[in-house]
Amino acid sequence: MRNVLIIGATGSLATVVIDQLEKQDDVRLTLFARNKQKLTNRGKCNVIQGDAMNYDDVKNAVKGQGIVYVNLAGNLEAMTKNVVRAMQDLGVKRIIAISSIGIYNVPLKPVLIPYRKLADIIEASGLDYTILRPDWFTNDDEINYVLTHKGEPETGTAISRRSIAAFVTSLIEQSELHLQENLGISKPITK
Repeated sequence: MRNVLIIGATGSLATVVIDQLEKQDDVRLTLFARNKQKLTNRGKCNVIQGDAMNYDDVKNAVKGQGIVYVNLAGNLEAMTKNVVRAMQDLGVKRIIAISSIGIYNVPLKPVLIPYRKLADIIEASGLDYTILRPDWFTNDDEINYVLTHKGEPETGTAISRRSIAAFVTSLIEQSELHLQENLGISKPITK
């Protein structure tokens, strides 16, 4: 049984990831959100109310987990530091985190600075990470994606939430895949 913690569980992408993971018989999900009332229809999941800005809340959620999936917005630097510290303190090694396309562009757009900080903190953490840098999200009912590695030109276009969720699910099913990788994910451009 894989114990998976989803931090930021009420986000539009996280809810699609949860839908995918709930279908897996060997995954035990813990959902962490500021308002657990938004997660009332998640019967099989353990739901924890907490604030990622509060280290003790994060540490309590991380305890006993095998994989941590981070899907946050807001003060990403402070929240990411709390997640990384809790994982290091508790010996939890595997983290999958959502950042953003464009975080390595020069000049860096101010709106992307928090997402770049998230990536930098996780890459320096010593954890077994996979960072995903998705293009803009769509609600298209498709699974179609292409990956680019850090340092390669980002290609593709807006990607469906289902595509990202499918890839995240594959990372959880085979947690040794894409370790220490920072990947762009987008829909391939068709000609």
